[in-house]
Amino acid sequence: MRLTVFWQRMADHFGSGYSETFARDHVMSELGGRTVHEALAAGWDAKEVWQVVCSVMDVPRERR
Repeated sequence: MRLTVFWQRMADHFGSGYSETFARDHVMSELGGRTVHEALAAGWDAKEVWQVVCSVMDVPRERR
């Protein structure tokens, strides 16, 4: 998954303003105790990060 697609999905689900806040501030144990930004910077694949976000935040199937 391209990062542009990842960020579009984040904005579609959380809203353009909150998606950035969530990605910067929400630490998830499923990402090794990292935020979305930290996980991506550490080399996690965007698709893997999106799958974690979907699981943790109960994103509906049709938006995954």
